Amino acid sequence: MRFSFVQEKARAFGTAAKIVPWLCLAGFLSGCTRFDVLNATIPTCTYTRATPLAYGDVPRQKLDIYRPRALRPDAKPGAKVVVFFYGGDWQAGQKGDYRFVAEALASRGFVAVLPDYRLYPHVTFPKFVEDGALAVRWVHDHIDQFGGDPHQVYLMGHSAGAHIAALLTLDPHYLAAVGLEPKSIRATVTLSGPFDFLPGGTEREVFGMKPGDLPDPNIEPIHFANGRSAPMLLVQGQQDDVVIPDNATKLAAAIRRAGGRAEVLSYGKLGHAGTVLSMAWSFRWLAPVLRDTAAFINAH
Repeated sequence: MRFSFVQEKARAFGTAAKIVPWLCLAGFLSGCTRFDVLNATIPTCTYTRATPLAYGDVPRQKLDIYRPRALRPDAKPGAKVVVFFYGGDWQAGQKGDYRFVAEALASRGFVAVLPDYRLYPHVTFPKFVEDGALAVRWVHDHIDQFGGDPHQVYLMGHSAGAHIAALLTLDPHYLAAVGLEPKSIRATVTLSGPFDFLPGGTEREVFGMKPGDLPDPNIEPIHFANGRSAPMLLVQGQQDDVVIPDNATKLAAAIRRAGGRAEVLSYGKLGHAGTVLSMAWSFRWLAPVLRDTAAFINAH
């Protein structure tokens, strides 16, 4: 069964909607958004931030770097680096909203990198994936200045961002276009990612499809499953009604059939947003996503 997108940007935090709004109603944060609430409740003692840093020439090609505060400024570059791509239906999102994810990663000793990328309707596929490759190129060239090891770069993404991370991992032409090889990525973690899907609604326009067009197989990561790419951990909530959970199991099976390494980590009570929400300091009780993904990264 293939996945058909609904308006993810309207539902991206559906799980949070059941938990977070009472903070706003109680006056916790005047005029708050759910992102405001999540970010206002995280510790700030775990990281220092450098922002914004340009990795390209257009306004959306900027990134933020979160360096673990435990890293001494004069320390030799050696920390593992996680580049996180947020979701939003390839049409919405900004790096500052996901400070709660960066804090989570920095609290585990990783240098976290959060890039913005160009969105529809200003661009269509594959421009946002190409932006991701350009951001990874910048990280390889400059992350040593922030205590990160350019030889230990990992990708991570949620939803549409997981799609970007998966294509960067599995389709080698994106990294090749910026002068990198597949081995430039040590491993990849995806959260609630669409990998074997049929665009519907406005998503057809995101992928440059006109009425009556058949989907371009190049948009689907499953078509690039191989035995040479970096190991992947595919995290999925079983209550996800935005991305059908078998997106993860099918991609993992295809990678393993090709001789590659892929694991599926499934959480029975999590929905689409729950996989990323549970990274937030206040909501880690939902599921051990941070613990399990950090263990995977440290093992690779």
